[in-house]
Amino acid sequence: MSIEKLKQNYPVSIRWIPFPLHPETPAEGKSLEELFAGRDIEPMRQRMKELMAEAGLPYGDRTHTYNSRLAQELGKWADTQDGGEAIHDALYRAYFVDNINLYDKELLVGIAEQCGLDNTAAREVLDQRTFKNEVDDDWQRAYQHGITGVPTFYKDDLVVVGCQPYETLERFVKHLLEQSRSNAS
Repeated sequence: MSIEKLKQNYPVSIRWIPFPLHPETPAEGKSLEELFAGRDIEPMRQRMKELMAEAGLPYGDRTHTYNSRLAQELGKWADTQDGGEAIHDALYRAYFVDNINLYDKELLVGIAEQCGLDNTAAREVLDQRTFKNEVDDDWQRAYQHGITGVPTFYKDDLVVVGCQPYETLERFVKHLLEQSRSNAS
């Protein structure tokens, strides 16, 4: 995966910030045909598969989009836990490969547990919406910065949007490192 390769090759740290893609999606999800009514979704599906393959990411035959709000809150909590960063890959796989409804609390708790996180604490976070305000704040920041898609790589008002091949992300990181060295001089 491009992000992991970047972390191996450069002194970068990645911080996951939630972003609302289709926040109006109901709890039960929505078929892609319904979401993109009147459009031929097969070319879009093929393009996503190609982009994901270029980035070294698995991508399944998704049929639905699901509301990811609860998953984002769970991810925000997981970031506060030892080893919690593993949940981001697990949530990606659940959504984009396994076509799992990320608004289902039981499935989310199971994903947290598979990542070595405390399932009782995960359930409490979801039931009490402990990280709701933090995710609201992240969404607001995203809107303020003009972010419109995921993933978005953002640093010092420079932006790379969408699933990108490693070489594009590497150029972005090299540019940021050069800027940092220039500013330090």
